[in-house]
Amino acid sequence: MKEFKPVKAGKVREIYDNGDSLIMVATDRISAFDHILKNKIVGKGKILTQMSKFWFDFTKDIVPNDLISIDVKDMPEFFQTEEFEGRSTMCKKLEMLPIECIVRGYITGSGWASYQKTGKVCGIELPEGLQESQQLPEPLFTPSTKAELGDHDENISYEQCVEVLEKQYPGKGQQYAEAIRDNTIALYKKCAEYAREHGIIIADTKFEFGLDENGQVVIGDEMLTPDSSRFWPLEGYEAGKSQPSYDKQFVRDWLKANPDSDYNLPQDVIDKTIAKYEEAFEKLTGHKVQ
Repeated sequence: MKEFKPVKAGKVREIYDNGDSLIMVATDRISAFDHILKNKIVGKGKILTQMSKFWFDFTKDIVPNDLISIDVKDMPEFFQTEEFEGRSTMCKKLEMLPIECIVRGYITGSGWASYQKTGKVCGIELPEGLQESQQLPEPLFTPSTKAELGDHDENISYEQCVEVLEKQYPGKGQQYAEAIRDNTIALYKKCAEYAREHGIIIADTKFEFGLDENGQVVIGDEMLTPDSSRFWPLEGYEAGKSQPSYDKQFVRDWLKANPDSDYNLPQDVIDKTIAKYEEAFEKLTGHKVQ
């Protein structure tokens, strides 16, 4: 049996080269504030993998995705073990674009902090009098650069997004920037409407796009998971305050309240976190994690 070793390890995922494809394995690691925490959230990797598949299938009419299979029987024998079951994705190789495609449907987090100071979010002027957690008149595309592990992403304007892409792809920067912006907004609108019908508000999220072998823009990595999105319960939602969440904001909030924790979570926070991830998964997909 051929042995495989990761060719790249991120905060959560490990990537294996499978010749003409990649195999991405979502671990149970969790990160916050650019740190990988000392604890594992057991079962989290399966939720991220299976939720991404759900959304990739749901949105393939808008933009192609890199998904080939999440069934380990379709992968080399090395991956056909319990360790990889349910958390591994075989996907097409893409040339990933150097932009984090963030879309904000509600004003919260760093966007709310910026608005309070300047009346703007990522340089975009917003109407006066907005409240915390209020739905925005239209979703905002607020791109950022991709940072290396341990560094911070940097928010950039749409014009800077064009410049970054033009520098890497001369003559095509505008084309690619328009494609990722328009796809980001279209994906968010369709998925946010679906989620709302199932009791969840998607306040914001991020997507990553790459180019396939034909130069076509394709969505990859993960999609609309509790790691990459803010999910709020629709029940009880009220603008003017922060919202309870189904995502890792719960972990961030605990870490903020416990600055001496050394990024070490107590068991009750771990248990509540996975319970929130599981509840979001079941509400959105209609079934339990496999």
